[in-house]
Amino acid sequence: MAGARGAAAAAASAGSSTSSGTPPPQEPGLGELLEEFSRTQYRAKDCSGTAGSRVERIEKRCLELFGRDYCYSVIQNVNGDICGHYPQHIVFLEYESSDKEKDTFQSTVQVSKLQDLVNRSKMARCRGRFVCPVILFKGKHICRSATLAGWGELYGRTGYNYIFSGGADDAWADAEDITEEDCALRSDTHLFDKVRGYDIKLLRYLSVKYICDLMVENKKVKFGMNVTSSEKVDKAQRYADFTLLSIPYPGCEFFKEYKDRDYMAEGLIFNWKQDYVDAPLSIPEFLTCSLNIDWSQYQSWDLVQQTQNYLKLLLSIINSDDDSGLLVHCISGWDRTPLFISLLRLSLWADGLIHTSLKPAEVLYLTVAYDWFLFGHMLVDRLSKGEEIFFFCFNFLKHIISEEFSSLKTQRRKSLPARDSGFTLEDICMLRRKDRGSTTSLGSDFSLVMESSPGAAGSFTYEAIELVPAGAHTQAAWRKSHSSSPQSVLWNRPQPSEDRLPSHQGLIEAKSSSSSSSNHSDNFFRIGSSPLEVPKTRLAALSERETRLQEVRSAFLAAYSSTVGLRAVAPSPSGAIGGLLEQFVRGVGLRGTSSSTL
Repeated sequence: MAGARGAAAAAASAGSSTSSGTPPPQEPGLGELLEEFSRTQYRAKDCSGTAGSRVERIEKRCLELFGRDYCYSVIQNVNGDICGHYPQHIVFLEYESSDKEKDTFQSTVQVSKLQDLVNRSKMARCRGRFVCPVILFKGKHICRSATLAGWGELYGRTGYNYIFSGGADDAWADAEDITEEDCALRSDTHLFDKVRGYDIKLLRYLSVKYICDLMVENKKVKFGMNVTSSEKVDKAQRYADFTLLSIPYPGCEFFKEYKDRDYMAEGLIFNWKQDYVDAPLSIPEFLTCSLNIDWSQYQSWDLVQQTQNYLKLLLSIINSDDDSGLLVHCISGWDRTPLFISLLRLSLWADGLIHTSLKPAEVLYLTVAYDWFLFGHMLVDRLSKGEEIFFFCFNFLKHIISEEFSSLKTQRRKSLPARDSGFTLEDICMLRRKDRGSTTSLGSDFSLVMESSPGAAGSFTYEAIELVPAGAHTQAAWRKSHSSSPQSVLWNRPQPSEDRLPSHQGLIEAKSSSSSSSNHSDNFFRIGSSPLEVPKTRLAALSERETRLQEVRSAFLAAYSSTVGLRAVAPSPSGAIGGLLEQFVRGVGLRGTSSSTL
């Protein structure tokens, strides 16, 4: 009963975005989007009839939202002519539409040339999911794709395209037609040189230098045959000029365990000893030195810490001083890839660096529709199997609200003047934010409340705040109490052990003991909360980043609970998640109390 009362009370008075029982404001059409998303997988060639009109509205809304802040061109993919699981209207962002940004960054890409390279390179990647730019940040393209196609798919598609295109393949427009006999007579190397050569040309045309591979395998194997490959194991080392990062991340199957643990990512660790896992973590040292993360411990990280650290890595790459773009991919590019693309988009938006005119509900609609739905995420299949990586993405926002994930912090740090004096309180604060992700962290006996941005005191939980005077005494005490660690000083507030109420009291969103860098993620008072409960804000002031991400998460939870969530989980008389969902929905006014069935 305590859990039920807590869920209902927190839902009824949730956050700044909900008051007097009113649910968080939703983007017009968000409910329709989630309904369509949970009903069928998007396929560009199936966009006809009633379903086609819904998809057309979704795509039109995405174009409108992109157009608020960017000048863009469209790569036409009508009926899935280029890729069956990409949008019919693929957006290519050229530059920000503000006068200031227009003078700073201008597109050097000709769309006609880009479309030509896309047509030629699409066979190089699994399922034809070519390298596609989806985010524009400081003139850099952040791209997504599938991994490289293996010889089986490559030969199969070559023959298929030849047969069903009347003997010609648009991927070879400027070369001799390649027939099935050609494939049989020529070596693998020749075909791979040609196909992957076009892929490399596309990457270079988009100024992509960094390629982040999320696969836990070097090659995907099914029925004893390699069905995909990857840049990191290309025998001819065609991708040697790129900076390759192997950052293995669990596939969507692992997220069934996330759901089975009542949506608790804290303490959930992937089994790296499975036979098919053969891709080690490999990151060039020059990309890791500034992050202060012990990467050798990656196999001991839980899902929260692993996602946080990988996101920090991606953010550090795109915030670097060079003008190079970034490619993120997994195997098919529709589960893990949209997870990190969506987190990148929302993190940069929360800092006011991209999509600057979009409100929380609008950027939520955009990333759900474009990054997930229109790029082919199979939500229907994933829900039927309990592999809820889509829900994890937006629920995870609570773990990246702190300033350590802020790209503004990186820019501020670059602009700080050099100083020769000893440690100041600001230095200590900077150390605390910088070092809060290491697995070798030392627990401090006190917490600091000063941050470099206004209102940042709200990024600490209410019960953790202790005021520390800023003076020589503080610095002396700090040096004295930490003199035993000559190599580094790592700051963390003590973390309580993971608490769980009995099942009849509901669910507790436990604090992460293994994810020291998520200290600021525990931002809401919780009394027997459900994973779909709209968070109740704390009394302390919130930073702008925290407020924006909290509003996005709240809007998502409200919309998800009224559409996908309530149908995905059956009601439970024991007061588990199904029962709490119904209590939440009634508490925020999404359903009347007369409803008797889900």
